[in-house]
Amino acid sequence: MIECGSLEFAQARLQARHAQRASAAAWQRLETTREFGALLEVARSSALHPWLAGITPASTSHQIEAVLRSHWRALVAEVAGWMPAAWQASVAWCASLPDLPLLQHLARGGEPSAWMHDDPDYRSLCAVARSERRAALAGGKFGALASAWLEPALLARAWRAEWQRRLPERPDDDEHDTLHQLTAALLQHGAAFAAAAPGSGGLLRRSLQARLSLLLRRATLEPAAAFIHVALCALDLERLRGELLSCLLFRRARVA
Repeated sequence: MIECGSLEFAQARLQARHAQRASAAAWQRLETTREFGALLEVARSSALHPWLAGITPASTSHQIEAVLRSHWRALVAEVAGWMPAAWQASVAWCASLPDLPLLQHLARGGEPSAWMHDDPDYRSLCAVARSERRAALAGGKFGALASAWLEPALLARAWRAEWQRRLPERPDDDEHDTLHQLTAALLQHGAAFAAAAPGSGGLLRRSLQARLSLLLRRATLEPAAAFIHVALCALDLERLRGELLSCLLFRRARVA
C-alpha cells in the first residue's frame, strides 16, 4: 500500500490530476462561447467544472475573483497534504500567490476596494490607517512579506525568499535539478511577460505550459512535481479567470 504523505502517494495523485486537466478542445469551446450563462455551462461540462462551484450567472466580478481564490487555496492545501511533511510548508506558501497584486496595490498607497473590507484575508489591513498597514501585515498570514512593504516592487522577491526559506535542505541542491529548472522557467517567463508586446501573452503562456509539461515528465518521484503541477493549475486558473471576466465585463454577446 502506498502511504499518504510519501512521494509515491503524491506522484500517483499528481499524475491522476494532471490527466484530468482540460483539453485543447474544451478550451476552444470555451473561447468561442460569447454569453456568460452559456460560458458557465460549457465550462461545467468540461474538466474545469471544479473551479466553477459557487459561480452563477448572477455573480459579480468580485464574487468570481473571491471564489477562484478560494478554490486555488483549496487546491494548494490538497497538494500540500499529499506531500511528505518536510515539503508541506513550501507547497502551502503557494496559496498566497494571488494575493501579491492586491497587497502591492495597498503597499503603494492605493485605496481598498469596497469588497476588500469584507474579505477575511484583507479586512484587517483595510481596517487600519494607511501608516499602520505594514504592522498589520507583519502580524498576519502574510507576515513574511512585510519587509517589502515600503518597496512594493520587491513583494514578489520577498515571496520567493520565504518560499526558499521553507524548502527543506536537499543534497542535490544544484542548478541542474528540476526545482531549479522550474524556478528559472518561471522567472524567465515573468521577465518575458513584462517586456512582451500587446497580444503576445497567450503565446508566452503556451510556451511556459509546454516547458512545464516537459519538466513534469522528468520529475517522477521528485518533490518538484508538486510545484510544477501547481504552476500548471495556476495557468489554467488564470486562463479561466480571463475568459469569465472578459465575457462578463466586456459583454461579448453584445458585440458579436
